[in-house]
Amino acid sequence: MQLEGKHAVLEALRAAMPLESILLQEGAAPDKAIDELRRLAQAAGVAVSTAPKRELDKRSERGAHQGVVAQAKAFGFAPIEKIVRATEGMSNALVIALDHVTDPGNLGAIARTAEVVGASALLVPARRSAALTPAAWKSAAGAFAHVPVVREANLVRSLEIFKDAGFWVAGASERASQSVWEAPLEGRIVLVMGSEGEGLARLTREKCDFLVSLPQAGRVGSLNVAQATTAIAYEWLRRVKAGASE
Repeated sequence: MQLEGKHAVLEALRAAMPLESILLQEGAAPDKAIDELRRLAQAAGVAVSTAPKRELDKRSERGAHQGVVAQAKAFGFAPIEKIVRATEGMSNALVIALDHVTDPGNLGAIARTAEVVGASALLVPARRSAALTPAAWKSAAGAFAHVPVVREANLVRSLEIFKDAGFWVAGASERASQSVWEAPLEGRIVLVMGSEGEGLARLTREKCDFLVSLPQAGRVGSLNVAQATTAIAYEWLRRVKAGASE
């Protein structure tokens, strides 16, 4: 991923997003943001070099680089087979799958939840899904360094792989006939969360073993996908803890 613009690159550095290199425009006027960028890059061990404006223009994908172009390191996605092997024999394991969640902030927040509750992995589709942008890294607060992320072309097929490995697939849906308090959320669970606007796609919903909803007492619409993920994931964790104390 290439980042352009001093503010975008600053946000990436502040969020501890791993960058490979930063290219600055030669002869640029003094700038406090650039000074901070240099300090953060040095602290993070990111190589900083300079080049003429024409070189940055040539590299720029959007034509608005503000004298700063950065190259992010390639993210190390985990093979789905690795997660299946790692969870083999575990009586309790949680995988959070996202059915085309497109907001990077939601992606990062869900990754943070996954790390906090001890999820084994985060599963995302290769297309029509949020990218690991600086906004995602910021929301994740370091979680991407600890939670394996699986990226697969076919989400439905991925759910089948986990089902074959002994997981139950639970889909979050307002159409569910049972709440998270009543549903069998203990044990080996793939929790599937739908997109911000449409929820679960039909094929994804049909692949779920059961659907769950969050009970509501208020009048406002349902929680956003990141908040809902946190609430449901904590119900899974509560049951894990309750089972361990018995």
